[in-house]
Amino acid sequence: MMIRRRSFIALAVGASFAPLSTWSADVPSLLDHFILGCDDLDRGIDFVEKHTGVRAAFGGVHPGRGTRNALLALGERRYLEIMAPDPAQQVTLQIPRLRELKEPRIVGWAVHPADVSQLAAHLREAGVAFKDPQPGSRQRPDGKVLHWKSLTLDDDHDGLLPFFIEWSADSLHPSADAPKGCRLERFAAVNPHPDDLAKQVAILQIDLPISSGEKPALQATIAGPHGQLTATF
Repeated sequence: MMIRRRSFIALAVGASFAPLSTWSADVPSLLDHFILGCDDLDRGIDFVEKHTGVRAAFGGVHPGRGTRNALLALGERRYLEIMAPDPAQQVTLQIPRLRELKEPRIVGWAVHPADVSQLAAHLREAGVAFKDPQPGSRQRPDGKVLHWKSLTLDDDHDGLLPFFIEWSADSLHPSADAPKGCRLERFAAVNPHPDDLAKQVAILQIDLPISSGEKPALQATIAGPHGQLTATF
């Protein structure tokens, strides 16, 4: 799954090595996945493996969108999506800057509500502007096709707010058979006006941890058997 983002989040590598910990309260409970963009998929896979010790598996391509991906499980019903241009598709990328990235960057994140249609009704009532839920699909390497519906906000507050995805009941969640061994330890936001962001988060009904800081940022930490990756703006 992919989504256009107005801002990109740089990836930094933590030097410390740490064992996997238990489920963290510092991660939104409905976080589905976040997307690590790069200019070349193999380099992105190698990068994550080098710093976590786990190698992501090829996931498939996004027809008509110009990208392909690899996946890494981050716990139950959450995963990392490594995304890069697909050389076989000569189309305009939905995230044009993927080809320009000299190092991996996070380019979006997703939450899985129980029902996207119910969420849409709630957002209309709350006066939040969004694009109507759209269908999506991707064929796995084994030939099976995954289906989903996604909803995107008109204003994602410079990438701090997620898009929303509802997986089809007949589609296996990508985390179920993606390579395991890593866990998402932390996923939180920093904002100069945390109270304002907290109001938006409350309307969206997501439990995103928020703290005060000079610049808007997302902070994420992935722990693996060989070390940690810390992602931030």
